[in-house]
Amino acid sequence: MLRNFFARIREGFRRFMWGRYGVDQLGLCLLGGAMGLSVVGWLLSVIWRGGVLVSAILNLLAYGALIYYLFRVLSRNLDARRRENRRFQNFIASLRDRDNRYYRCPHCHQTVRVPKGRGKIKISCPKCSEKFIRKS
Repeated sequence: MLRNFFARIREGFRRFMWGRYGVDQLGLCLLGGAMGLSVVGWLLSVIWRGGVLVSAILNLLAYGALIYYLFRVLSRNLDARRRENRRFQNFIASLRDRDNRYYRCPHCHQTVRVPKGRGKIKISCPKCSEKFIRKS
């Protein structure tokens, strides 16, 4: 009986989430950031007497991140959420890659990776062979 009850709940949730975006790396980062802001705000209000205002601001930021997280999870605009997640992943990758710079081709918008510290260089796009000059 109880097993059947949970199966019905699971199936109802599956039907509700059909066609919605769900959770991705950006969503998990938003969720973790919201929890972190909430914990730091709580600690400031407990430890520091003047931290009540700072705690309130941090909690507002945490609620904003949670609302945006829920908006992304329940969104039906899959293409827009995928683009947001791809931009986030590219940003994280650029933070990790300290040896290269990334530029967009002005013609076809292909991302081109070039080594850092070479001064002004002529970059050739591998996709469309467009040549452009940038400082690395």
